[in-house]
Amino acid sequence: MEFGLLDFAPARSNPELVAAPVHAALDHLAPESVLASEIDPQLADTAAFCEQYGIDPEQGANCVIVQAQRGEKTWLAAALVLGSQKLDVNSAVRKALGAKKVSFAPMDTAVELTGMEYGGITPIGLPASWPLLIDSAVAEAEHLIIGSGIRGSKILCSGAVLASLPGAEVLPLAKGE
Repeated sequence: MEFGLLDFAPARSNPELVAAPVHAALDHLAPESVLASEIDPQLADTAAFCEQYGIDPEQGANCVIVQAQRGEKTWLAAALVLGSQKLDVNSAVRKALGAKKVSFAPMDTAVELTGMEYGGITPIGLPASWPLLIDSAVAEAEHLIIGSGIRGSKILCSGAVLASLPGAEVLPLAKGE
């Protein structure tokens, strides 16, 4: 399937295009629901990717790993918003997680615990114990570009696929919603 300037094929049939935890998680999704395409890893970040491959930022979602804290308890979670939006960490995410404080997780922690590359972290294949918060606009998208767990490719799927992931909760998460 062509999307923007990229040609996508089933991710399950192309394991080299996704990180190991992502590939393992694909067994629980319909084979044609998650597609992957190779990209230049130097262009994995949202702005450069969108410009190079003819993708509107609203056609993509960013997966952000956050660290939540309440009292002595600290935990990690993932949140997804459209590439054109900013995540409301201090209000919407904090409230959804029931946390006193939420911050972006340290890069090395996110990479180590997800088994994915920084700049390619995706909700597919995250640790099952992590809360997965999905912005309403992401869940409604028919076609959406997300990370693949590596910087050298992207995944194309629907927001419905993301909303069906284990532990997913759909709610308004973008600033200004």
